[in-house]
Amino acid sequence: MPFDTKPAFALPEDADQAVLVGRVFRPDLDGPSVAVLRDGQLIDITAMAVTMRDLCESQDPAHFATTADGEIIGSFEDILANTPIETRDPALPYLIAPIDLQAVKAAGVTFVVSMLERVIEEQARGLPERAVAIRSEIQATIGDDLAALKPGSEQAAALKQLLIEKGMWSQYLEVGIGPDAEIFSKAQPMSAVGHLAEIGIHPISNWNNPEPEMVLVVSSSGKIVGATLGNDVNLRDVEGRSALLLSKAKDNNASASIGPMIRLFSETFSLDDVRSTEVRLTVDGEDGFRMDGSSAMSKISRDPEDLVKQTIGKNHQYPDGFVLYLGTMFAPVQDRDGPGQGFTHKVGDIVTIAAPKIGKLSNRVVRCPDAAPWTFGTGALMRNLAGRGLL
Repeated sequence: MPFDTKPAFALPEDADQAVLVGRVFRPDLDGPSVAVLRDGQLIDITAMAVTMRDLCESQDPAHFATTADGEIIGSFEDILANTPIETRDPALPYLIAPIDLQAVKAAGVTFVVSMLERVIEEQARGLPERAVAIRSEIQATIGDDLAALKPGSEQAAALKQLLIEKGMWSQYLEVGIGPDAEIFSKAQPMSAVGHLAEIGIHPISNWNNPEPEMVLVVSSSGKIVGATLGNDVNLRDVEGRSALLLSKAKDNNASASIGPMIRLFSETFSLDDVRSTEVRLTVDGEDGFRMDGSSAMSKISRDPEDLVKQTIGKNHQYPDGFVLYLGTMFAPVQDRDGPGQGFTHKVGDIVTIAAPKIGKLSNRVVRCPDAAPWTFGTGALMRNLAGRGLL
């Protein structure tokens, strides 16, 4: 099943009003370049902003990207067409993840639906066949309409006490309605994959799903400068066995995708657009299976700005900035292979995540060992940039 590599597929609906930046791997330079999209062309501005981190640290990233001098790498259409690894000409430029030195962080259990699914995973101990009965029991006890409950409030504390008395309390409810958000490290800097790349599922997992999310781009000062899309791949059976396996479930080869581009905040795009957007998901399998879903950011339990404040501050600094996956309300329960077995990925699935003002991020599912290995890290980037006379 081929990818759709047309620019109209990848770009936001109002692309002509958007300030879009990303990264392109240039084989002629044996390394990546920071690029801005202008009139259908990707312009290399690395001489002005050596890394995406540097661009995001500027006083006004959107103005910087709009006015920076640069050289044309090629048309966005041609570079997209050369990005899928199965059809790539290695001598020509291709799109990669739009971030580099930033830490890759994620917020978990930020929507009621996904919070309840995490509780179900915990109770099921990683066994999908137990999920249906447990889901019914939990919803009968606490319901599924907790959207109006403010995390950390007196009402949330009262519900916590009630659930403790009923023996239904969970560590996932603690971060879902308690005062402290779950913020974890999703992946290492430089390890994320981009649009039209393969995305990896750890081979020990037999129950997993995509997590379509908005991703904020944040500077070292805590200023939110833009947003993009992300897939925070979730191994439901691994994390369900024990929350202490979170790192094993989340941080694997090609297990974090981000893209296609970063849309910088400007007069036409702000945090309010993030708050009001709907993130849509489709999964198309080689077996003819298709799944659709959506995640309305208006239903998030914690405001995105609050999640950023819980990530960075006097207790924790990020000198190179960070990106923050905001979580998802999408928790698929649609049966794929048989009644009661729920959804899990199969190799070859194409996962597409979309938001009107961001565009579409599309990836093909493979097992982690079969995805391209991560070999170009921070050290390689520094050596490459130094060799190009940019450091």
